[in-house]
This record gives sequence, structure tokens and C-alpha cells, in this order.
Amino acid sequence: MHEKLFALDIGTRSVVGIILEKTADSFEVTDIVSMEHRERAMLDGQIHDVIAVSKVIQTIKDTLEKKHGKLTSVSVAAAGRALKTERAAISIDIKGKPMLQHDDILHLELSAVQIAQAVVAEKNNSNSSHHYYCVGYSVLYYRLDGQEITSLIDQSGEQASVEIIATFLPKVVVESLLAALKRADLHMQALTLEPIAAINVLIPQSMRRLNVALVDIGAGTSDIALTDSGTVIAYGMVPIAGDEITEAISDSFLLDFPLAETAKRQLIDQDMITVTDILGFETEIPRTEVIESIMPSIEKLADTICEEIFSLNNNKSPKAVMLVGGGSLTPKLPEILADKLNLPKNRVAIRGIEAIGQLTIADHVHRGPELVTPIGIAIAAHKSPIQYMGVNVNGQTIRLFDMKEMTVGDCLLTAGIKLNKLYGRPGMAMMVEFNGQLITIPGEHGTKPILTINHKDVSLDYIVQDGDKITVQQGEDGRSPRLAIIDLSDGLPSKQVTIHGVSYIIHAELRRNDQIVTGEESLHDNDKITCTMPGTLVELFTKTNQEHLLRSLQPFTVNVNEKEVPLPLFGGKIVKNGILTNPASSYEDGDVIEMIQSSRPLTTDLAYAMKVQLTCSIPVAFNGKKLQLTKKLAQFYRNGQPLTNEDVINQGDMITLVRHKMEPFIFQDVFMHIDIDMPEHTNGGFLLQKNNQETTFNETLAPGDELNILWPTSSLK
Repeated sequence: MHEKLFALDIGTRSVVGIILEKTADSFEVTDIVSMEHRERAMLDGQIHDVIAVSKVIQTIKDTLEKKHGKLTSVSVAAAGRALKTERAAISIDIKGKPMLQHDDILHLELSAVQIAQAVVAEKNNSNSSHHYYCVGYSVLYYRLDGQEITSLIDQSGEQASVEIIATFLPKVVVESLLAALKRADLHMQALTLEPIAAINVLIPQSMRRLNVALVDIGAGTSDIALTDSGTVIAYGMVPIAGDEITEAISDSFLLDFPLAETAKRQLIDQDMITVTDILGFETEIPRTEVIESIMPSIEKLADTICEEIFSLNNNKSPKAVMLVGGGSLTPKLPEILADKLNLPKNRVAIRGIEAIGQLTIADHVHRGPELVTPIGIAIAAHKSPIQYMGVNVNGQTIRLFDMKEMTVGDCLLTAGIKLNKLYGRPGMAMMVEFNGQLITIPGEHGTKPILTINHKDVSLDYIVQDGDKITVQQGEDGRSPRLAIIDLSDGLPSKQVTIHGVSYIIHAELRRNDQIVTGEESLHDNDKITCTMPGTLVELFTKTNQEHLLRSLQPFTVNVNEKEVPLPLFGGKIVKNGILTNPASSYEDGDVIEMIQSSRPLTTDLAYAMKVQLTCSIPVAFNGKKLQLTKKLAQFYRNGQPLTNEDVINQGDMITLVRHKMEPFIFQDVFMHIDIDMPEHTNGGFLLQKNNQETTFNETLAPGDELNILWPTSSLK
């Protein structure tokens, strides 16, 4: 016996009931009944008058039962135009946190879904985002520090973000469907979505990698679904469809609405249209004339559909467009759509039920594109039925619209639990100053929430079953950081140096708020920490208690005529690693330092430093012997005693300098440098000569002069 399937397509203008029989590998359409609403009971896919709609359903059910027996269960679809699609993005700071794992990324995605859920509720004037079921979402982009990335798993950086597109269905749509069916004594066997129903029978999974638009043009609205990259990426609706064309015919030829609807259907396969206007005149009008008169409305319908396709498809044309629904038979519509979408004419086509694979149709059943959706509802509801399940979340019973395998995350969304508040908050950060630089030390990370199903620990993506009891416990908040002062640096710095053959280890000095500390003390908020090493040789000698070495480095000075005179060549000197240096220089680990004491200066060293000429001299010859004549130009005295050239000068000596007037050498200066022996036979007289010329004692001398003294002898009698 073949399985019998009963499905209803509850549209804005009419309700279609269909009976399918399931064979081993195909479906057969055995009967279809269509009936228009007697009044305006539906609006944009939402049942506004449950009683009126239930009466139409009851009539269709009664009609089919006469041929096919008792019908108790039915598959239905929620209108695609009732779906709400929204994009949302969320970013989190991950600086200093562990690398991202699967649960962290899922939590991030679901937090973005909740943002989209709230936006949908706000746009539709709902006071609660929980009035919308999330029937699916897709990740558009992952980003790490602003750069798009394929996966966030095991990534670390400063900021992670995700952007999603999510689709929602108002709960009231489902509740009103249930109410209308209940009044007609029908049980909702399964539920699907109209766009999904049509896509499932026209666009198999293998084709969904292509960017294709499916447009279901009904009476009041046109529903649009887009596929790409193997999935349905967007749904949309425009509030203009076949009724727009009917109204244009009514206005052009003065017809009431039902007659205008009849005339519109005649345009499909008749060249001449017979109409009777409201004045009772019957007229035959050529098909071309009717089309020309309603062309502005056809253009408007095409424009509106194209605008929505561009909006849903990131402002680009799809690869192809499939048209279904009664409104798809509007004359010229496929050609106009192809032109406006910049597509070849053969890329926009009307698809009827003959395009559905593995389907046979009874001979008496009318065939057309308006039947694609009701047949798709029956088949999709059979293959992928959407059912309800009830679960308990923290004591609250919730009912889930089971569009897919439902997870713990889906349950939390439906229960209205804010996912971004489940993770424990990080501990308060600490601000400290280290060597003049402000440092922020983050607090400990908060822990993940604890999720259990029936007392078993689970994750957000755990699949739930009907009747499960879920418990959610918020993660614990992190604590403020707890560090020792020494943790601010990589250990306490130290250097080893050698001074005069003795090895010293020099440790840095730690201070907190100007108080010396060991580094083991706990760090507190707003602490000012300094870690300093003796930086110069002067500081090094002080640190090693060798200040006496510094005194030997003081400049050598004496006081001359009550003025300080430095003798820099005679101070102590520092040699670092064999190279002369100065006390203000730095040092490094392993340096060898020596102090060198200089010899004490002599009087001549003092005179040289002061640029004082102590004597002057000239060379002369006396009686054929070379002679150097010298006289004092300056004299140093210490404590009133004259200093010789070889006397040692001491640090801080009080010295007096006496300068003599510079006068020329004269002949008599010679006698200060030689002794004169008078000959025995002289007569007591003598003769002075300079350069063989007779001269006097006061004759001025010049360098190189030849001097002589002659002693005349006595004459013999």
C-alpha cells in the first residue's frame, strides 16, 4: 500500500490542498484542490483571521476526503515572506587570553545571532527578541585584528570578530497555523518553509553551489530565495505580485477584480480577450493591446523584484533566475527581468511541476508553475519535516521549532539567556609604574559557563533531545592579578666586576614608592616601582664601599698667589679592561677595573702647567771656551722658602710666584758663571773685548758673542 501525503499551501489569495502518494522511489500527484479566501484573512504570509482561514481549510479537506478517505494529519509551510533575515557582527578583546578554541568561537557566533535576533525584534516592533525562532545562520566572515581569516581556531591576537547572517521566523506565524489547523480537526504532521520547499524540489543540493535566485510570484507578494556556495544564503519578500497586474487590467478596461483576474489568465494562451466592463459592454481586445496597456505595471513588478534580488545578493546579478507561482505567467516578465538583471534571456525561466524529478502527475490534474510550492511542501515535509520539541532550561520549559538538529546553544537562544553574560568577567586590572613606564596588568580570566544536560557536562553544540533538562551555571569571575614585585622583571638584574683583583657581584636595587624592598613583596595597584643598577664607575665604587678610591681620582691642585691651579696630569686614573676611562663612564658584566696613581709633580711641572718661564739663557764664548749665561725670570716660594727645580709639589700647597723683570745680558754677567784668576805677571790692568773689539762691563751681549779678557804684562827696566 502506498503512503498517502496530504499538504496545504496557505497563500495570501488562496489555499491549495494536494494529495501525493509515495512509492518506492517516486511521488505521484493524485489530486489537487484550490480555493480562494472569501475575505482578506491573510496578509504577507501571516494569518490574521484564524476562523476564516480554517473554514477554507475545512472545505478543501472535506472535498478531498470524499475521494481519498479520512484525513487527520497535514503538512504545511510557513511563508517565506514571514522569514526575517538579518546580518550582525560582534567583536571581543582576546589580548593576553589563551588561544581560541571551538567552544569560544561557537559562543562568539551565537552571541552575534542574539544581536541579529534583537535587531529583528526592534525592526518589527516586538518587545521581545525571544518571539523569533532562529531557523538557521551562516558565518560570513571571521576576522582577527581586522584582517579576514578562514578560521579562528588556535588563533591569538588582540581582537577577534565574526559576522553572521541569520534567518528568523516569528513564533506567532507558527502558532496561528496550529490554531487554524486545529479548528479544521487536523494535526500538523510536519512543517517546512515555502522557499525551502520550492528550492528542495527545483534546486537540488548539487546545484546550490551556483548563485541562483528562486522567485515565487503569488497574488499579494513575491517571495525570493538565493542559493550560493552550497546553501541558501538569503530570503526576501516584496509586497507586489500578481494582484498588481490584475488591478492594472481592471483600471485599463473598467473591469471588476474577479473579471480582471479571469482576463489575466486568458492572456496566457489566447490571442483575443473577451471582457465585459462594469457598464455591461462586451468587448474583444487583442492580447498585444492588453499587454501594452499594462506594461507599466509589469515593469514596476520587474523593477521591484530586481531591486530585492540585488539587495539580497550584494548588489550583483545571480547566474540564473527561476520563476514559480501563478504570477510568474505574467506576459513578458521573464524577458524584462533578464534585461534588468543583465542576463541572457535563457537564464530567466518559468519552472513548472514538470521540472520536479521523480514525480508523476495524474491526467486530470492541472499543471502549472503555481503548483510547484504545494508539491514541494508535501515532498519537503516528508523528507525533512520540521517538528517541535520541549526542553527544560534552568527550570523553564521551552518549545523549540525543530528546523535542524537543535543544540544547547539553540535552547539558550530560545530561552532568552544572554550568551555574552555567561562567561565570567575578567578580574580588575592593576595599574603600576615601572621605571617611569605605566604598565597594565590584566586580571585573571573568567571561567567558562558550566552546561549540563540531565546532569552530564556538555558544550554549546551538544545535540538536545525532546524532554532534556538543561542547567546553565554562569562562569566564575576572574580575580585581580596577584604578583610579587620581582615578577615585573625577569629576575633581579646583577653584574660581576673585578676591582683591583677583587671580584664583586652587583645587584640592582628595588624600590616601591621610594622604599627599598626585596622583590618578594606583593604588588599593589598604583605602586611606583624602580629597579636600578649603579650605572657609572662612581656609583659602583660607592656601592662597593670604596669611596676612598674616588678621592685619589680628585684633580691635583695647588694654590699659587691665592689662586687654584690644576695639574690634571698628576691626578689618579681609571683603567677599564686596559683602556683609560673616566669616573662617569658605564661598566658591563665582567669588566676589570684598576686604579693608577700618578707620581707627584716637581717645581718644573708646576711652571710648565702655568706656562711660566723660570730662566732665560744665551750661549757665548769666553776666552775661547763656550759658556751658557743664565738668569732667573721667576721664582716659586713655599712657606717663604725658594723652591728648586727638583723640589716636589704636594696636593694643596700654598705657593708664591715672584716674577723678575726681563733685562738683557751684559758683559759683567759672565763673572757670575766663571771664576777669574789674575796672572802673576800682570801689571794689574785688564782689557775687555767683545768680538775682538774693546768693550766695557756694561756692554750688552747677544747669543754667540766672542768675549775675552786680556791681562797686559809689566815692562822690564
